[in-house]
Formats: sequence, C-alpha cells, structure tokens
Amino acid sequence: MKYCKKCKHIHDDKFEICTECRKPQRLYPIEEENTPVFLLSASGFEIGRVQAALESGGIPSDSVSRKNNISADAVTGSDINDRDILVPFSAYEKAYDICVGIGAIKPEGETITIQEPDAAAEDEQEEMSPAKRTTVKILSAILLIIMFCLVIWGTDFIAEFLTGLFK
Repeated sequence: MKYCKKCKHIHDDKFEICTECRKPQRLYPIEEENTPVFLLSASGFEIGRVQAALESGGIPSDSVSRKNNISADAVTGSDINDRDILVPFSAYEKAYDICVGIGAIKPEGETITIQEPDAAAEDEQEEMSPAKRTTVKILSAILLIIMFCLVIWGTDFIAEFLTGLFK
C-alpha cells in the first residue's frame, strides 16, 4: 500500500500519483505501522460520534483541519468545517469496519434500498366514507370545545378557591 504524505489518503500499489490531491503528489510506501492515514471527513457532531466509536474499539484517532477550508471558529465560536479523521495504518481495517457499522462510511458498491410497503398492508387501510369523515370532524370539534370549557372552568374554580382562602 502507498499513501500521500500531503492528504494521507491510502492508494493501491498500482498508483504512482495521488488521485485525491488537487495538484499531483507522489505516493510513498507505508513503512511504519503507526503512520497516520486518512479514514474519513466529518464535521460537527459526526466527528465526536466517529471518534467515540473508534475509542470504544481501542483505536486511537486524530482529527485535523482540512487545508482548503477557512475556519469559522473565530466567528461562530465552534469549528463547523470538515475535518479529516486519521488513524494508524495498522488499525485502518478495523476502523473502517467500525465506521461502516455506525453508518459513517458507505461501503463501495453498496446501494441504499428503500423497501416498498406490502400491498397487503395497503389493503388493510380502508378509506373513510365522506359521511364518516364528517362525523369524525364534528365529534373532534365538540371534544375540543369541551376540553377548552373544562380548562376555563377549572381555572375559575381554582382562582375562586384561592381567593376564598384569603378573605
């Protein structure tokens, strides 16, 4: 495996130039197991969530500010820019699996599928007839008026009771 010393992204051995940097950067072989490598970019709450998951998995991590972002820390009091999360190369695979498990990284080639509701479940729901819908609306309005009256009468009763104590 090779990595870019500037952006810390990992590349296969077949690459000679970093595909992530804006300007072509030469790739270097990873010689030490503790070489920090790029895991993902995150911002705000997501940084803390990912780092907490990595910490609970026993993986040290660090977040560094992206070079191309201007920090909003001076204006807002909190850094809302994307930050790169780096992990040691020896723990990269485990960190990647943890991030997939918590939903921070979507595995390559995987698509998100939305299940359509069953046709049987749709058949169970019946349409209300106009007469039934009107009846439900009228009863709901009457119950709402009754609730308002009870609140007003209850408040009046409590007020009368309290003024009676001080006479």
